[in-house]
Amino acid sequence: MPTFNKVMLMGNLTKDPEVRTLPTGLSVADLRLAINESYTDKTGQKVEKACFVDVAVWDKQAEACRTYLSKGSPILVEGRLQMDEWTTKEGEKRSKLRVRADRVQFLGTKRSGSNAEPTSNGQARSSQSGPSSPTSQEEMAPSENFGDSTPADGDTPF
Repeated sequence: MPTFNKVMLMGNLTKDPEVRTLPTGLSVADLRLAINESYTDKTGQKVEKACFVDVAVWDKQAEACRTYLSKGSPILVEGRLQMDEWTTKEGEKRSKLRVRADRVQFLGTKRSGSNAEPTSNGQARSSQSGPSSPTSQEEMAPSENFGDSTPADGDTPF
């Protein structure tokens, strides 16, 4: 049976990107995205909810996220669902569903004081050099515990 795994999300970062470099030299950025929804319920009351999603971004796009994104930045993410599994120090098995980004598009303006600008595909382009070529990272790294799936007190979804 054929399968299809594609996700498109648009929202705002709840915190600055957390970028780390793996022993292989690849960069991975962990993003926390808030997708806000508002509607009017049956009683006429306006209801506002936020859905929080963890996103993993790889390689050059991860570096671009570190450079150009911060808490509150609006982004569009295209990717696929991925199940991360790990064992805690106590030997308990844990799992978490998150999005593995194939493409991140920056929707806001560049940060002040930066001499580079994002391109339409979310890659960074320095104003002093040519565009960087987009890359697709198919190699998967061992998953790690990425924390609780609910925002900490004081974490604002936008």
